[in-house]
Amino acid sequence: MKRLLIIDGNSIINRAFYGIRALTTRDGQPTNAIYGMINIVTRQWEALQPDAAVMAFDLKAPTFRHKMYSEYKGTRKPMPEELRPQIPLLKELLGQMGVMTIEKEGSEADDIIGTIAKSTNVKTIIITGDKDSFQLVDDETEVHFTKRGISDVEVYTAQNFTEKTALV
Repeated sequence: MKRLLIIDGNSIINRAFYGIRALTTRDGQPTNAIYGMINIVTRQWEALQPDAAVMAFDLKAPTFRHKMYSEYKGTRKPMPEELRPQIPLLKELLGQMGVMTIEKEGSEADDIIGTIAKSTNVKTIIITGDKDSFQLVDDETEVHFTKRGISDVEVYTAQNFTEKTALV
């Protein structure tokens, strides 16, 4: 069966950004998030051997949720200035690696991930630090949840989901 890797770009880039010490080029361009993300993608590609990979990103534009509730994510801190210039460079590198990036105005990365996962007939592996993705777990979709940093990952499948999420 074919395998599709879907990475929650915003979730994982934040983990990479905060999980790796500040790195810059000689001229001062921040690169720690790029470095971390490329390492993650490479490591996951080798470990999971998907037939294709896609990374979903949020856009700065408001989503339909913001239009329904003006305070949606109102307490979230803005993106750090050192992270912002790394995203276009990361997307360019991902494209060169054969990883498609997807973003849609009015939607969050979560919406894109869910749409892709539920509209394919292939084994789908989602890498995210967002528990909202747990609702996508089924016989064809598993979630690799980044618990801490970028290397501590817990795998949720249809077979182990109830056990892993049961209240003690």
